[in-house]
Amino acid sequence: MRSLALVVLLLLFPFPSKASGAYIIHVDVEAKCLTLWRDDVLMKQYTVATGAWDTPTPLGVFTITSRFAGEMSGFGTCFLGLNVPWGNYGIHGTNKPESIGHNASHGCIRMRVKDAEELYATVPNGTKVVIECGPYGELGVSLRPLQSGDRNSMVRAVQRKLRALGYYHGWPDGVYGPGTEAAVAAARKAYRLPPGHVDWAFYQAIGLTLFE
Repeated sequence: MRSLALVVLLLLFPFPSKASGAYIIHVDVEAKCLTLWRDDVLMKQYTVATGAWDTPTPLGVFTITSRFAGEMSGFGTCFLGLNVPWGNYGIHGTNKPESIGHNASHGCIRMRVKDAEELYATVPNGTKVVIECGPYGELGVSLRPLQSGDRNSMVRAVQRKLRALGYYHGWPDGVYGPGTEAAVAAARKAYRLPPGHVDWAFYQAIGLTLFE
């Protein structure tokens, strides 16, 4: 199922054509594993820390668009920034090495300092980063209730579904703002649900469910 989820992500966010020697980073949130590929060759695997339950790591296909390196801090000594539309996330080192292997970050991908420095020195800006968690793509391993102010991959999945149904007219950006509020309210009314946000009944009504 994990390979199926990866295929779905790649269909949603296709890669542009790549020159020989291009790198791709794959992060398995469940396994706490970051894998570096070059073309079809596995180059290196690293154990990482990912987001805590209330600050999940974004799921999807992103690109490294920025970087900085400096003195030791909460980001270790270097940071690779990702183009996540709903917040500032990246791959970086940490001054809390005991957190590696756990759900411990605010959504970023933490690495041991030495590992982060090695990755930083290897991959250029423009490198694609595929992040998945379980077999259900952007939905992760379970459905979560959502409300105004939430920012995550599941919000984007709901936005994309509501857009297909004709209720949401903005760009799926993963931010539960006024446009998403209006779309959810309209859909709840159309499906004869009481006023509210995104709950289990709403997921069922719009047909956004986990499947195997």
